[in-house]
Formats: sequence, structure tokens, C-alpha cells
Amino acid sequence: MQSSTDTFDAVTRDVYDFHTHTFHSDGVLSPMEQARRAVVNGYAALGLTDHTGAGGVARLLQELKHDRDIIERYWPIRIIVGVELTHVPAEAIAEVAQHARSSGAEIVVVHGETLVEPVPTGTNHAAIVSGYVDVLAHPGMLTEEDARLAAIHDVFIEVTARRGHSLANGHVVRVADTAGAKLIVNSDAHEPSDLLTPSFQERVARGAGVSEADLAMVLRKHPELLLNRIVGRRS
Repeated sequence: MQSSTDTFDAVTRDVYDFHTHTFHSDGVLSPMEQARRAVVNGYAALGLTDHTGAGGVARLLQELKHDRDIIERYWPIRIIVGVELTHVPAEAIAEVAQHARSSGAEIVVVHGETLVEPVPTGTNHAAIVSGYVDVLAHPGMLTEEDARLAAIHDVFIEVTARRGHSLANGHVVRVADTAGAKLIVNSDAHEPSDLLTPSFQERVARGAGVSEADLAMVLRKHPELLLNRIVGRRS
């Protein structure tokens, strides 16, 4: 990974978190309450990416966008409306991701091959090469080849704060760093206590093995690149 020479300051830094869940799937908060709590925690950008497969995507996105329009009108936060494709057959990921994007998803996250769930083998690879996925979440034992492909296809690799899923964070950082893949730190929040703060997000990155020199890259520059990509889809 290319190191940043910027001075890193967790106190003044905003949180960018592209992967959270509301009561539309298995979270406990409404989108508006999730956004309000994120604002209080110091978020600049919040991804609402509820679990889904192929069905109901358009309806989910429509409901989230209606809330987003009100949230952004009154509170200082950018709301990103998308989906997390979860336990989709690896062979169908490109098809389902394309469907999500055409249905209006501003971000497509794929539930990667975490160590703690029976995710279909091949999910990481299928997500990375699909051409429609932005973030591979908690990819577990990410291979060196898939990390290289993520760098080529500009797919962001998640370092997660989620318990269980985080067991492979050290491996993910090492492999992604060697391959030059872009890392970001997400909460995978399902309840209020899961939401990040600037200092906790930094601790997650450090605990996963992100070097001092790369902190600004992982916690600010990469999220800004992803956010700019997403904002470009709105215009």
C-alpha cells in the first residue's frame, strides 16, 4: 500500500462508514435513528446497506432514499443508500449485483467469506471480478490472487469492527497491503453500540495491523475516493 505523508489526527477526523444495517434487515434502528446517532458519533458519511438477495431490492432502496432525502436536508451527514448481498450463490453474484445497481443502489457491498458463517466458496472472487461491487466485506482468508484482482478492479476491501467477522482482520490487512488493494474500516453495525467513533475506528485499524504511515490512507483517503465514486452516481 502506498504510504501517506499526511499527519494523522483521530480527534478532528470524521468517520466514513459504508456498511451498516437498519431494521429493514437485521438491525434494530430505523434509518433516521441510525443517522442521528451517527451524526452524534462524528460521522461524515453513513452507508445504509441492508442484507438482501435478488428480491425486494428496488422497494428497499426506494424506502431508504425517502428517509435519506429528509436526513440530508436537516443534518450534516452524507447518507449512502445501497445493499449488502448476503449468502448469494457465487455464480449469481454478478447478476444480482448488476440488478442492485440498475435498481438504484449507490453502493453494492458483498458479504465476504467470513470465518464465522457458511458463505459459499468463491464468493470473494466472484464479487471482485463482477464489475458491479464496490466493497468486499469481511473477506476472511482472502487469497493473494484475489487481493491482486481487487487492486486491479478497484474493489475496496473491508477491515471490520464486527465481532466474529474481525477474526481475520490481521490476515486481510497483510494480504491487501502486499497486493496494493485499497482498505477501508467499516462497522457492520446492527445496533447503536456498534457505530464507530473516530478514536475507535482508529483502534480497529491499528489492531488489525495498519501501520502508522498508512492510517491516513485507510481512514481518510480511501473513504474519500469511495465517497467521490458514489456521489458521481447521483448526478
